[in-house]
Amino acid sequence: MTARTTQTPFQLFDTDSLIGEEERAIRDTVRRFVEDRIKPEIADWYESGSIPARDLAKELGALGVLGMHLDGYGCAGTSATAYGLACLELEAGDSGLRSLVSVQGSLAMFAIWRHGSDEQKQEWLPPMAAGEAIGCFGLTEPDFGSNPAGMRTRAVRDGSDWRLTGNKMWITNGSVADVAVVWAQTDDGIRGFVVPTDTPGFMAPEIKKKMSLRASVTSELVLDDVRLPADAVLPGATGLSGPLSCLNEARYGIVFGALGAARDSLETAIAYAKDRDIFDKPLAAYQLTQAKLADMSLELGKGMLLALHLGRLKDAGSLRPEQVSLGKLNNVRESIAIARECRTILGAAGITLEHPVLRHANNLESVLTYEGTSEVHQLVIGRALTGEAAFR
Repeated sequence: MTARTTQTPFQLFDTDSLIGEEERAIRDTVRRFVEDRIKPEIADWYESGSIPARDLAKELGALGVLGMHLDGYGCAGTSATAYGLACLELEAGDSGLRSLVSVQGSLAMFAIWRHGSDEQKQEWLPPMAAGEAIGCFGLTEPDFGSNPAGMRTRAVRDGSDWRLTGNKMWITNGSVADVAVVWAQTDDGIRGFVVPTDTPGFMAPEIKKKMSLRASVTSELVLDDVRLPADAVLPGATGLSGPLSCLNEARYGIVFGALGAARDSLETAIAYAKDRDIFDKPLAAYQLTQAKLADMSLELGKGMLLALHLGRLKDAGSLRPEQVSLGKLNNVRESIAIARECRTILGAAGITLEHPVLRHANNLESVLTYEGTSEVHQLVIGRALTGEAAFR
């Protein structure tokens, strides 16, 4: 009997036909990096709850993925779609790896690139693009996540200087960052500040005992009367629209990134099912298994089509925030469901770090809630559909 040719889920949808040659080359380069550098180490990093963030930042900078969708200042200036595909491949390694890149490029670097002064851009963006300097983004507070307008961190004038006091929570890269973009209340509304982390009064204790994103540096930021010069403020951002514009950039990367965790889980489950014999035939030969694989492939492929469509809209300059919410809500929700279902195919083997599926599922628990919870994105979509804001 002749063996049948098999297809991957993305081959079923022929998504490569929707991707340009340069975009495929970037995707494949990042995929090789993840296969060669990340996957052999990630289980140990996850188990130990540590990651060589500084070394990886330099390697990712040499790879060209830090701020890759930005123009100038040492950034590659790629298409948004290429950036999305890179996020997908990074998260196929681990959500923590993609988070490092997203926070660096789409939050910290983007904030300076979009809202900063020429001096701030020249000082920080080239070393951040190279991975020589690491950035973090201080918006979320212990009591204010989905409602950032209520933040208590405050910046007050002291002569020509600023004094900054408050706390930020759940900050990726915080304990290893060289620069923090911190948002605070002022007499003129919410403003952003570029804060070198060696400034007296700045502390970033790392958060430990996590069950998710263990291969990622997560921190609290403590700002104890941090004194900053007048030129530390981001001149181009006044009000909540400043940090929200940055969050929209990060959410876009998640639209693609979550699919990487789902794809890696599904490919693992398919390979396992083909090799695992149950009652004298492969697990893959059973109807129930094939039904699971078919349903998961369908949702993965639909998520990829949605991500690519949103990528083309972003490249055309017409992507709207509520459309990013569509992508984040759908693709993370489906990806975590895929990772959990894949665990059932692997049985007991699925709970170990020998396979990536439960690690991906655990990580996606964080992805489900950061950069806007599912509930917030549902309300964003609901407002777009009805014209009524239901946030309060």
